[in-house]
Amino acid sequence: MSGKNATTGGKDFVFVELASSPTVRILLFFVFLAIYITTLVENLGMVTLIRASPRLHTPMYFFLSNLSFLDVCFSSVFVPKTLINFLAEKKSISFVGCLMQMFFSIGLGSSECFLLAVMAYDRYVAICKPLLYPALMSPRVCNFLVVGSYVLGLSHSLIHTIFTVRVSFCGSNVINHFFCDITALLLIASSDTDVNELLIYYLAGTVELITVMSVMVSYTYILKHTMRISTAAGRLKTFSTCTSHLTVVSIFHGAILILHFRPKVSSGSFVQDMSDKVLSVFYTIVIPLLNPLIYSLRNKEVKDAFRGVQRKGCGNIIRL
Repeated sequence: MSGKNATTGGKDFVFVELASSPTVRILLFFVFLAIYITTLVENLGMVTLIRASPRLHTPMYFFLSNLSFLDVCFSSVFVPKTLINFLAEKKSISFVGCLMQMFFSIGLGSSECFLLAVMAYDRYVAICKPLLYPALMSPRVCNFLVVGSYVLGLSHSLIHTIFTVRVSFCGSNVINHFFCDITALLLIASSDTDVNELLIYYLAGTVELITVMSVMVSYTYILKHTMRISTAAGRLKTFSTCTSHLTVVSIFHGAILILHFRPKVSSGSFVQDMSDKVLSVFYTIVIPLLNPLIYSLRNKEVKDAFRGVQRKGCGNIIRL
């Protein structure tokens, strides 16, 4: 075989249904649709609020607006196709479409890992080196850190995608998942995937290790600095600026570690398959929904900015 036939056998890939019952599929369609719309409203609303409110024009909220943008893109990689498949008779995707979905899922997920590490560094500089903060976190530096997060994340994904293109899929074309997850895709390969599996464990593991360790080092210094503050109220006030970020990091990296690096039960078992899919739904769909809520519910600056934008909007309406 050569060309497309050597890779896919001339077939589209077919996803395994999340639910066999038509009634359950319709129910899941509306649940996923509601989550997706809410995710778009929350994250795009956060980006708009940060751009519209001068009090939020700081490095911390610049990074947060990029996190919200990433969550919109990340969720959009999976949900629209999943919604179509809930209603479609054949849950299929082309080989190119599958590769694109895999590329952006890995790339955007990796970019978010790096961006969360950058946000931890931002908190470290703000708390431990406040006098140097304007210089160390200048607009130029912030832009460089954000662009670097995207470049590193997408470069990591490109390596996996290139090596996946070299794999043949001439046998089964049924992916036991609801999207083109790289591990599920490699399970149906008809050629050797040892290199791909090594890349997943070592390259993806290195990305996870570097970003998690960066966060841990930053917060170790923050904790040491905070403990030197004489009053409990001062320590609480200082560390409270980090709680939202710590919560997001814990949920995001916790989901990654459980999903990709936990010990596996018997391969192909019902328990394994269902746990993988439930965790994937949480990681790909629920987390982008939670992030703006976590940052807004306990953040006084965001609440005050929202009230300010509301008052300004009402004032404009009254003048009209």
